[in-house]
Amino acid sequence: MTPRERAIFSAIVDRPPIHLPGSARIVVWTIVNLEVWDIARPMARQILPAPTGQTLLPDVPNWSWHEYGMRVGVWRFFRLFQELGIRPTLSINARVCEDYPRVAAEARDAGWEFMGHAWDQIPIHKIDDQAGMIKKSLDTIEALTGTRPVGWLGPGLTETEETPDLLAAAGIRYIGDWVYDDEPTEIETRGGKLVTLPYTVELNDIPTMIVQHHESPYWLKRCQDSFDRLYAEGAMRPKFMAIAIHPYISGQPHRIRYLEEVYAHINRHPGVLHWNGLDILKWWDAGAKG
Repeated sequence: MTPRERAIFSAIVDRPPIHLPGSARIVVWTIVNLEVWDIARPMARQILPAPTGQTLLPDVPNWSWHEYGMRVGVWRFFRLFQELGIRPTLSINARVCEDYPRVAAEARDAGWEFMGHAWDQIPIHKIDDQAGMIKKSLDTIEALTGTRPVGWLGPGLTETEETPDLLAAAGIRYIGDWVYDDEPTEIETRGGKLVTLPYTVELNDIPTMIVQHHESPYWLKRCQDSFDRLYAEGAMRPKFMAIAIHPYISGQPHRIRYLEEVYAHINRHPGVLHWNGLDILKWWDAGAKG
């Protein structure tokens, strides 16, 4: 099935009302992305283009830029979310559990929700055995955490036309690749429905600061402006706001203060729920409409 065949068009103004606990206005869903960039392959992202214009292997400067996030940047995240009492969703390449066990164990022990993010950072379209990769990824995460993930995000949000069917068959309940709404929705698969949670490319530090080259304060403004509008609209219909961050980007010393200020702004408002993906899924399953 094509994406259009899986998802029936639905205008948000035509839907039944939804309700959050305690008359909350908005759910803020924080997603931390942890990835493995295999130094034997071209890097998933580049901060420093090759002087000749051609990628050379090993790509030490760009590999090292990502490595900074695992050695240093992610620990700023751990400290921030511990102070805030937030347990984010961790979108994790399962290979992180083997290559960076210290980092993966810290997230586990902090009570973060693990969401599958493939084996390592390579587009789904380049995987010969998707079903095998999905199983290996979920098995590896379960072995570390004791819990099998129910959520999935494709590397770079990539999917083939068969990916949703394979995910549903593997026991996945929700995905974040379909960034087309402010609310959870459902799509069809051969194994039943998958819930789509409103992940983001707009409040994602890769497009904002690495692709579009905005300066760090713009990240704060974009997040504040998005929150303010969604919070205002949430007085009539609750909304969801995702924040997607990477430790090699937002964990940099010149950026972390702006991420801290995002949460300071959000938390000055009543009626805000900080939920992870599993929290949202449980709410959806319990009957969000009424």
